[in-house]
Amino acid sequence: MFFKRLTAVLILAASAASAGNIAPRDGWAVHETSKPYGQLIKDVKAAAKTEGMGVVTQAGPTKAAAARGITLPGNRVIGLFNNDFAVKILALSTAAMIEAPVRIYVTEEEDGSATLAYKLPSHVFAPYIDEGGAELKALADQLDNRFARIAERAQQ
Repeated sequence: MFFKRLTAVLILAASAASAGNIAPRDGWAVHETSKPYGQLIKDVKAAAKTEGMGVVTQAGPTKAAAARGITLPGNRVIGLFNNDFAVKILALSTAAMIEAPVRIYVTEEEDGSATLAYKLPSHVFAPYIDEGGAELKALADQLDNRFARIAERAQQ
């Protein structure tokens, strides 16, 4: 009985470790690339810097899982923002700042390529538009454009 339970747990863990590609969804931009995972991470960071955005946070379970003996595909969340946007958004809606930094998600695919995905900043900040008004909407739209340029540069 123990071995049946252990086998079931291992099968569940294996299936959870490879949930598959990120599917397009409402409010997201999803870009499949031919770039290797590590290269796409480097290129996202370089593109963010070129577009005036700083890398504020980075997190991913891959290395910590490996230390526990669990193999996961590459998986990194990179939080991007800059102080100019922070000051302007904070002046319009204190609550909206919970959404900063806006995150880009880089995932490794089975074939060795990587996908770049992110929630559109206009989608992220939409719940605060009633509070922040047209100015917050305009800032979110500016961030949409900036993130689109980051994604475009990172894919080149």
